[in-house]
Amino acid sequence: MSGCLKILRAGPGLTLQDNGRPGWLDVGLSRGGAADRLALCEGAALLGQTSDLAAVEMAGMGGEFEALSDLRIALTGAPMRVTLDGRKLAWNASHNLPAGARLSIGATTVGSYGYLHVGGGFAAQLRLGAISAHLSAGIGAPLGAGDQLATHADPGGIVGMGLVADDRFSGGTVRIVESVQTNLFAASERARFATTTFHRDTRGNRMGVRLTSPDDGFHTDGGRTVLSEVIVPGDIQITGDGTPFVLLSECQTTGGYPRIGTVLPCDLPIVAQAGAGVALRFHYVALQDAIVLERKAATARANLARQVQPLIRDPHSIADLLSYQLIGGVTAGGED
Repeated sequence: MSGCLKILRAGPGLTLQDNGRPGWLDVGLSRGGAADRLALCEGAALLGQTSDLAAVEMAGMGGEFEALSDLRIALTGAPMRVTLDGRKLAWNASHNLPAGARLSIGATTVGSYGYLHVGGGFAAQLRLGAISAHLSAGIGAPLGAGDQLATHADPGGIVGMGLVADDRFSGGTVRIVESVQTNLFAASERARFATTTFHRDTRGNRMGVRLTSPDDGFHTDGGRTVLSEVIVPGDIQITGDGTPFVLLSECQTTGGYPRIGTVLPCDLPIVAQAGAGVALRFHYVALQDAIVLERKAATARANLARQVQPLIRDPHSIADLLSYQLIGGVTAGGED
């Protein structure tokens, strides 16, 4: 049986997002889709469904939602303050949302994009094979107060499950490979790029993010010879003043700025989730190593369902019961 979720209050960055629209670059449309596609996989694992279903993407701020029917939900991506009828809920977990209940989701506590999933996935009109709003291309629109989001029939499943998310919300080291224009930059410039600590600028959106550093910009003598050509999410363009921009899911499809490198797809969520001022560093890896890393990440995504655990463990099912903290502040005596 299908269901419905009503939006009572919406933050400025609410959209429906799925895995996007691959295959349309030749007509000038980038893939789009969720800024953090790993979060879609985590939501799927928590609800026992496939990762191609749409979720509500919340950029920085959530909103208030009312269930018009009994729903199962999951919350993934950047942690946000969340309550159900005033009761705090765990993030990166699945929950029941009974008809008439109100779900309030506040601001992110770290990171940039949070996700609200429902059992069965949200139902909306397909455009070029996907539900995702692609605002820079004029496809779809932001969600707002009063919108009612229909859901597909939920086959059902258990809730009260949690998943330990990797730490991709506080910046860190991002792995990159050389791009077609990397060699236009002198070896000294490439080395300086790889040893510089950048910070995410306040300017940024789903098209890309600007990086700042205390040093001079990065320059190449051959930059003016670059023709406009195909670009993809993860490409690091260096603008005329030497400023790096990392392209994200809604980037343009062609560009003429030289690219000093390209972020591995498995590391792109680290950049997308970095909040303003967060530190980022870049590390070059060989192409063959990048292929191995991507395969390893794909295997990890496929195995996420095996990592899901009940939020509340049944003591009868815990073999090493004495090692668990069952009461806050009380531990087994064998710990240091």
